[in-house]
Amino acid sequence: EEHRTVEGFSLDMADPETKRAIEVDGPFHYLEGASSGEYVVDGSTRFKARLLRTYGWNLANVAFFEWDQKTEAERRQLL
Repeated sequence: EEHRTVEGFSLDMADPETKRAIEVDGPFHYLEGASSGEYVVDGSTRFKARLLRTYGWNLANVAFFEWDQKTEAERRQLL
């Protein structure tokens, strides 16, 4: 279930008491490098992460292609 912070941000998973959160960044959070074909995090995603850290959140951003490979135990460890 998504969490909305008091600052108005939506987070995929969060513990508001400790201000720890996980964002699983889907394909629309990335730009694909034309020459390399690698995924690059887009500017708005980077900006959101920077703002959340400014507000005291400990944020773990996980790429969709990495999240799918993690076990349930590994996913829980992130939070």
